[in-house]
This record gives sequence, structure tokens and C-alpha cells, in this order.
Amino acid sequence: MAEIINLRQARKAHKRKQAETTAAANRARFGQTKAERTTNAAESDRAAGLLDGARLEKD
Repeated sequence: MAEIINLRQARKAHKRKQAETTAAANRARFGQTKAERTTNAAESDRAAGLLDGARLEKD
């Protein structure tokens, strides 16, 4: 015989699973400390300056 499932509980479980995946994505995107943010910003600024310094023609 087939297993009987409660649709209300299945909907709630599905919603919880979706919320957890959204939370994991947000933790990855926004979960940086201030030191990590400043380090990443400094690295990107340095890389941009290095790229601009290597240009043959200045605009």
C-alpha cells in the first residue's frame, strides 16, 4: 500500500527547505566580516590601478 502523507506537513517541509537554501545563499553573499570586505576592496582597487597603469594611451 501507499504511504499516507499529510499535505499540510509536506507543504511546510518544502517551504522550510526553500527558506534554508535562500538563507545559505544569503550567508555566502553577505556573510563577510568588515576586514574581509576592506581587504577585497583594497585588492580590487590595486588591480584596477595596475590595469590602468599598464595602458598604452591615456584618455
